[in-house]
Amino acid sequence: MTKPTHRLEYEQMLLSRHELLRHRSGALDRSAYVLLSRIRIQGPMSISELSEAFGLDSSTLNRQTAAAMRSGLVERIPDPEGGIARKFRITAKGAGMLDQERDAIISGLDKVMADWTDEDIAAFTAYLRRFNTDIERLSGRPWPRP
Repeated sequence: MTKPTHRLEYEQMLLSRHELLRHRSGALDRSAYVLLSRIRIQGPMSISELSEAFGLDSSTLNRQTAAAMRSGLVERIPDPEGGIARKFRITAKGAGMLDQERDAIISGLDKVMADWTDEDIAAFTAYLRRFNTDIERLSGRPWPRP
């Protein structure tokens, strides 16, 4: 491991394997969590908008949204702006489950970072945001932030 990015790749691999922050019964799967998070921050979205936002083909998004609809997490509605395409919006159940999942993840982060100062957490967050926004810039798919 000669370059700093070699060490970063290894740490990223280790991070991706940790289920401490997500593993619990009844939890949303990763794809539903990300899908609901995007729709919540952006508002109702069509399959084509979701496909563009995620960089996935429409068949993949059709499967994910169909599963979310079967679970009662999203519903199809007419385009609020009068367009032809129907859009997906989060249901009350989906919003509640998203909030529960986010609270569980934050609780896990609080445990992991219990000995970190607020300044350390803020610095780590700033670097992680920079990392994510650089990936988004290169992919051409920015992610809206609150």
